Amino acid sequence: MGTYKRFPVTLLRGKGCWVWDDHGHQYLDAVAGIATCSLGHSDRVLRRSLGQQLKQLQHVSNLYRIPEQEALAHWLVENSCADSVFFCNSGAEANEAAIKLARKHGHRRRGIDRPIILTANSSFHGRTLAAISATGQPNYHKGFEPMVEGFEFFPFNDLQAFEQQLNRLEAQGPSVAAVLIEPLQGEGGVNPGEASFFRHLREICSQHQILLIFDEVQVGMGRCGHWWGYQQLGVEPDAFTLAKGLGGGHAIGALLVKQHADLFEPGDHASTFGGNPFACKAALTVAKEIERRGLISKVQQRGAQLREGLTDLVQRFPRQLKGVRGWGLLQGLVIQDESTFTAPNVAQAALEEKLLVIAAGPKVVRMVPPLIIKPSEIRQLLQRLEATLAHFR
Repeated sequence: MGTYKRFPVTLLRGKGCWVWDDHGHQYLDAVAGIATCSLGHSDRVLRRSLGQQLKQLQHVSNLYRIPEQEALAHWLVENSCADSVFFCNSGAEANEAAIKLARKHGHRRRGIDRPIILTANSSFHGRTLAAISATGQPNYHKGFEPMVEGFEFFPFNDLQAFEQQLNRLEAQGPSVAAVLIEPLQGEGGVNPGEASFFRHLREICSQHQILLIFDEVQVGMGRCGHWWGYQQLGVEPDAFTLAKGLGGGHAIGALLVKQHADLFEPGDHASTFGGNPFACKAALTVAKEIERRGLISKVQQRGAQLREGLTDLVQRFPRQLKGVRGWGLLQGLVIQDESTFTAPNVAQAALEEKLLVIAAGPKVVRMVPPLIIKPSEIRQLLQRLEATLAHFR
């Protein structure tokens, strides 16, 4: 089906931060499967670990205990604010689970008949119907109406607007079950959350017994320079969702919750493939390799190097570029509003310079390379990006 507008490149193999096409051309990959291949391509340790797993079990039902799943859940709980985990297969599935959890919380804890979930304008929470209904970008809704009911929106990082929306909705009594929000909006334009806004948001949610749920599908698992995006903001959510970098290129998602938010009972939610031995072995290997290689501090260092280089490009292309924003190895280069070219144009032109980048909306070029990227590769990324921008002088 024609669901993807693909670039005219056929990729056949990869190693580290590099991929090769069917003509033998080598590209520096600053997309990483859209923030997914945490350890890069064809990682030796991951290959060995998954090869061993395939000799044991690749899949069994959640009707039985799964040691790999339990080991991964233990690691996640020990290294985050959460107390328990539900596993699924993608970020959209993780957010669907979070939406169901929020509605149950609204019914059980706040006595709401038709619970509302507040999400931010310019947010992105997935492509399934409830997840896209929660997404604060109307262009994703077109052609798929009616949207799932029960979602209202507010401007990201705008405390006054949030409070006004909440007060309006709760004027006649409890109506809001949860706030679902990204610590940094990825697809919406690489918009970092403001710590002061999130601190007040945490206080308001606690005061009203509203669940605060973070969508960490893109920023989680070390990409932001901390294990989790909430650490960047200095607040803890009641629940948060993961996917993308968790599996290092293998399909896995997760909903992590604190004990007081753990409302699911047997039969409330399930997944055939969620938490299977193969996917959990992949994720646990990624987690332990990030630890062993000290990649969190390296993400901070390489992220600072990338941001510094992008800032220099803004100074050298002032008529074309507006600024830089992001955390760690999730950086966005913002194009001037009056520029005649777009971020997709830049991503297309970058192919000629053998560089893979991706758009985050019409005016933001996003870079999300593997967490293992080296200083020399950051320099090459910047050189190739500069050569790409020269196309638009």
